[in-house]
Amino acid sequence: MKQKVLITGVGGFIGSHIAKRFVEEGYTVVGVDDLSMGRKENIPEGIEFLQKDLSVADNVAAFPQDCTLILHLAGQSSGEISYDDPVADLEKNVVSTLNLIQYGIRNQVERIVYASSMSVYGNVPDEPVKEHVFLKPLSVYGVGKFASEGYLRVYQAKLPFVAMRMFNVYGPGQDLSNLRQGMVSIYLAQALATGRICVKGSLNRYRDFIYIDDVVESWFRAATEASALNRIFNIGTGQKTTVGELLKQICDNIPGSEFYVEGSTPGDQNGIYANTENLQEIVDVSSFTSLGKGLTTFISWAKSNINK
Repeated sequence: MKQKVLITGVGGFIGSHIAKRFVEEGYTVVGVDDLSMGRKENIPEGIEFLQKDLSVADNVAAFPQDCTLILHLAGQSSGEISYDDPVADLEKNVVSTLNLIQYGIRNQVERIVYASSMSVYGNVPDEPVKEHVFLKPLSVYGVGKFASEGYLRVYQAKLPFVAMRMFNVYGPGQDLSNLRQGMVSIYLAQALATGRICVKGSLNRYRDFIYIDDVVESWFRAATEASALNRIFNIGTGQKTTVGELLKQICDNIPGSEFYVEGSTPGDQNGIYANTENLQEIVDVSSFTSLGKGLTTFISWAKSNINK
């Protein structure tokens, strides 16, 4: 029999895609989201849905006691927004994780897979960043992710974990109305709406853009492979792309669009891309969707959904 899995952030971009995969694989899925950022219409069919705030301990304590796997993707997920209310960011991203850890220990959950972020690294040299380097996050959001990873390590003897340091995820289903989260979706939404893309920061900044299907595959394998336990993985492609190169591809695909630079984003990293050796060698994820192919698919989807 397949396990029962608890998936938080099930109404969000990444969480909903991962939940769909687990449903398709035959798992019983309990999905949780407070819908402060996620959307009810994103939640896949065939799951039990609970609308709860994870930062409230009593809410988490009342979750089903027979879940054997936790996939924790809920939280405030914007570095920029984290500065608006740092205490709220702490509650959404750290307190919620501690509540889930305590729930997992009480109910003898086999594994928790945690949505961490490349933001834990801070500024790094211009080379593929490895998981074991010294962490010095620049943003409030990054500090919260760093702290949550620390709590997972403290409790790993009682609740094994996998931490997924996700880089720049993009693809169909991303929220095109949120212009403060998701570099690709922000630029794409502006290009389609007005043809004018406002870029906050240098065009020479660089990132590692990973397509949503590759993220889902990585999560599924990390959640089900014994070799992944108590490991940290970079969830990226290992490919370095400058902001300028990304914008050129978007503008080439959307004729008449253009971009301009204005201001910057607090706590923004200058450049980062992933070393993917652990992802490839331990959970055997080594094939990634090219940015060109991924953007074409995303833009096609976005054109039909921008006004929905």
